[in-house]
Amino acid sequence: MPIKNQLKIWGVFAVLLILFLWVFKSIMLPFVVGMVLAYLLDPVADRLEKWKFSRLWATISVIIVVTLLFVGALLLVVPLLIQQIVGLAEKLPHYVLQLQAIVNQWLPNIYSFVGAERVAQFEDEISQFLGQGIGVAGSVLAQIMQSGMTMLNVFGLLIITPVVAFYLLADWDNIVKKADNLLPRDYRDEIRGVFKNIDKAMAGVIRGQSSVVILLAIFYAASLTLMGLNFGLVIGLIAGLLSFIPYVGFSIGLVLSIGIALVQFWPDWIMVGAVFAIFMVGQFLEGNILYPKLVGKNIGIHPVWLMFALFACGLIFGFVGLLLAVPLVAIIGVLVRFGISKYETSTLYLGATEKKKKK
Repeated sequence: MPIKNQLKIWGVFAVLLILFLWVFKSIMLPFVVGMVLAYLLDPVADRLEKWKFSRLWATISVIIVVTLLFVGALLLVVPLLIQQIVGLAEKLPHYVLQLQAIVNQWLPNIYSFVGAERVAQFEDEISQFLGQGIGVAGSVLAQIMQSGMTMLNVFGLLIITPVVAFYLLADWDNIVKKADNLLPRDYRDEIRGVFKNIDKAMAGVIRGQSSVVILLAIFYAASLTLMGLNFGLVIGLIAGLLSFIPYVGFSIGLVLSIGIALVQFWPDWIMVGAVFAIFMVGQFLEGNILYPKLVGKNIGIHPVWLMFALFACGLIFGFVGLLLAVPLVAIIGVLVRFGISKYETSTLYLGATEKKKKK
């Protein structure tokens, strides 16, 4: 089949997929989470099969353990987390006022050192930046709440997601086998190679990056709580869980922690410095240990494209878009790299004479 016809067919599939996600975005959340959960747990089920479990019993065992862990977290952590979220929301205006009072004590020194005009200019730029950032974040969150976090999806997450994950996990190997049998005979090996690279990228995104996010959330939440920082649990979880967006989780967690630490521990700079050090250690662990070991180079996505994909998919598809953004970009990255490799060996790139020489 000519390459133009292949591109047309795959282009039609891509358009239909986007249209399908857009039309059914309000009910997709439980199914997407179920598919992600099944993909995450497939290696565990495979390991149990090697231990002489049948696929059915391996699936049942994995789903039961995950359900018990979820229920345990729901009963033990969630009430405390909700309490801290409500408390932080109530006290945040008070913290801002106290922080402004602390900053006002230093303003005379800043004015004398920098100059009033530059300070005023800096304040205007910060205000504009914060206003734009809050506006964008607010629109994203509003879209998410409207399209993704409806009561139907909350019910679906609790009831439908485990059922979807169970059936997909039980039939995972059969689904992969049937998909492989449908591949065109002439291009089977080439398509298998592309799918293998996509699987590596997806493993890096879903399994590797999920592990990084969870470990960072545990590290930040435990460290800030042990430091005695007010609302350290919820701030640490926010910083860790948002770390899948480059620099966003770290920045939000650092700003909130330092702001509260200044109010809570003022004028004890050692405690403030200790809070700052926790986030520096977290960044070091993420960049030098967790990310290289658990994710590696499988994703191959530039942080700028990743942030753009998260914002764009969040605005269009809501919370479902946030879940699908990184995997979709990883798949697109694999396909783009494959297309570039084919282009670099084509007559269009090499020219007829150069291609004959290579042959």
